[in-house]
Amino acid sequence: MDQARSTISKIFNGEPHSYTRFNLTQNMEGDHSQVEMKLSSDMDEEAGGNGVGDHLNHNSNRKTYVTEKLGRTPKNLCFVAAATFLIFIIGFLIGYLVERKKDVAPSAAASQLPFDKTVDHETGAAPLMDWDDVKKLLAQKLDVANFDSVFSDFVTVVDHRAGSPGDERLGNKVLEKFKTYGMNTWTDEHFVKVQDPPASGFNKLVFKNGKEEHLDGFLSYSATGTVKGAVAYSYYGQEKDLKLLQEKNINLTGKVLLVRAGRISFAEKVANAAKVNASAVLIYPSDDTIGDTTQLFGHVHMGSGDPYTPGFPSFNHTQFPPVQSSGLPTILAQTITTGMAKNILKQLGGQMMSGEWGFNKVGDDNDTITLEVNNVLTEKKINNVFGVIKGFVDADRYVVIGAQRDAWGPGFAASTVGTSVLVELARSISDMVKNDGFKPRRSIVFASWSAGEYGSIGATEWLEGYLSSLSMKAFSYINLDGVVTGQNSFKVAASPLMYTLIENTLREVKSQNNDVSLSSQFAKGNWESNVLEPLKMDNAAYPFLTFSGIPSLSFGFTSDSSEYQYFGTMLDNREKLNSVTSNQVSQLAKISAQFAGHIVLRLVHDHLLRFDLTKYNKMIRSMVAQINGKVKTVQRMQPQLLLKDLTVQWLISASGSFSYASGSLATDIQNSNLDDTEMCRIINDRLITVERNFLSPYVSPKENPFRHILLGSGPHTLEALIRHLEALSISSPDANADQFRNQFALVTWTIQACANSLAGDIWSLDHEI
Repeated sequence: MDQARSTISKIFNGEPHSYTRFNLTQNMEGDHSQVEMKLSSDMDEEAGGNGVGDHLNHNSNRKTYVTEKLGRTPKNLCFVAAATFLIFIIGFLIGYLVERKKDVAPSAAASQLPFDKTVDHETGAAPLMDWDDVKKLLAQKLDVANFDSVFSDFVTVVDHRAGSPGDERLGNKVLEKFKTYGMNTWTDEHFVKVQDPPASGFNKLVFKNGKEEHLDGFLSYSATGTVKGAVAYSYYGQEKDLKLLQEKNINLTGKVLLVRAGRISFAEKVANAAKVNASAVLIYPSDDTIGDTTQLFGHVHMGSGDPYTPGFPSFNHTQFPPVQSSGLPTILAQTITTGMAKNILKQLGGQMMSGEWGFNKVGDDNDTITLEVNNVLTEKKINNVFGVIKGFVDADRYVVIGAQRDAWGPGFAASTVGTSVLVELARSISDMVKNDGFKPRRSIVFASWSAGEYGSIGATEWLEGYLSSLSMKAFSYINLDGVVTGQNSFKVAASPLMYTLIENTLREVKSQNNDVSLSSQFAKGNWESNVLEPLKMDNAAYPFLTFSGIPSLSFGFTSDSSEYQYFGTMLDNREKLNSVTSNQVSQLAKISAQFAGHIVLRLVHDHLLRFDLTKYNKMIRSMVAQINGKVKTVQRMQPQLLLKDLTVQWLISASGSFSYASGSLATDIQNSNLDDTEMCRIINDRLITVERNFLSPYVSPKENPFRHILLGSGPHTLEALIRHLEALSISSPDANADQFRNQFALVTWTIQACANSLAGDIWSLDHEI
């Protein structure tokens, strides 16, 4: 009754633009009916006309005249009494219906779980559009012919290395398209330091007493200078490859390692070589079909962003003391052609390797090589380009979708396809909002990054520059780099929070064969083992997830077994990509846009974010179990390490707290009323903080930028704890029991703090630890 009186009071007091909507689900003779009651002064309110207040203000001018004219006659008193009684009856009915709604709401809300596949209808304060209609609209907007047109438009800019005039022209093209679509746009300028080949002169190589080779390809951020050492063929330069050589009593100290490109990043190859005290690394293309003279380009910074401003942004108006990233290599690194590598390999002596290494000799002390790297450090101005579609309910919460636009050469697969998917999604979703009545609850930010080829510099500098602003507002990142590099496989790398959303999207989006879904074609059996892969450090989504704590996703069509051999070369053009996709690039780009579009639209359409804590809960439990087992092993095998008094109970308790908090949140979601906008926002904020709270607060972003304890990199991670225990069990000189205790304590409290935050209110915390 109080609510009814309040509603009527608002109407008769003339509050502008006020109305009340009731959605009631009642069981009437076994059928479910939905009743909608709307109290409003007139229908002009929704159409933008005068509201209730204006209407009543107009009538108030006649109030005195009407009162005087009517007087207090018996007839008029009867009329007033009847009107009062009628208002009372209306108020009573409204109050009754409201009370009935309160009884029904919990069961209705319980059926509308965020991950319920059967309920896709918006209610309450949110704009109404059925999810099936949203999917159909997006499918109608995306067309293969549009991708052909956008490809042709973007490939006209041939040279678009980061900071070049071509990069700027391409950025302006993207900006103009965003403006054409009616989006709010802006740019973000950074001055970054990159390493380029010498403007005059060359990087050089001399094998034995042969001729001097001038090298056109290069690896940015290599150490510079000249080294001379014996060659050691090291396969792909992985840790296990170098360990195998050491087991064969091959001393790698001072050696120049000759390795194939692929499997791991250039930066990881160089970092592995530095660990075994090699003096330099030579990297050559692993695919013979690429040709003997094709040059390779890349970077060897073991990190992302400008390595000379680690942890903070490269703005021109800021002055910092000289500092550099701990991920910069201390040894020389250089690419060579396949032809040069073949010439070296056929002349090597030493031990013969076989099996997957091929029949190649490793080399001996007589196989000397002289390498000279003369790269120069330069400062470049880069611009990131943005457009936004603002949400209608929580406009200050947004999903970011981005793609790099720079490339070493043509960069068709590296940047053109992703940029085309970006602008086509921007066009399609903008059109849905303007012309089809779609109203996203949250905002969508479209980003075109520069300097991606140097290590996701544009994206990382943006994160560093606006970290405090993004921490509770950007709730997801979708990466579009390299979305088409093949056609026989479909791979996704993402935060475990998004696994359920990914699985559902795979079922919804059709493959090239319109009769089946992506799930049916690529995810038969165990979809996780067939589709999911780890998120790598050289992926632009990696800093979003592990540096900023933003749930992120990267995906793409790939070949079955091999990587796209033309990345980082001048052969990454439309013709080469067509050759590995049977001329299906435009069709695959359209499907990629649909997959990304479904993810984005689902995240801005639903009342509650479709983040699932189940996978993280299982991951933590699994790793805690591994640590528990290995601690017991060390205590049994190495009692002198003083780990006997170490108990894993605190870590197990923290894991239990996270599990309890996850279940508590699931219960809150189940009992929530989706019509309560504020309650939905509170629950979503609890979900958003999960990823961010996995960032260890106990390590420096400068020294260990990827602070995520489960998916990051460094001594603060659970994976590092497991490796440290393995080192302790064999009395490795690199192991330190006191250091392990410190790592162990900090990881334990990071998990407990995450559980505390997830629990919500301070009085909901589990205080047992």
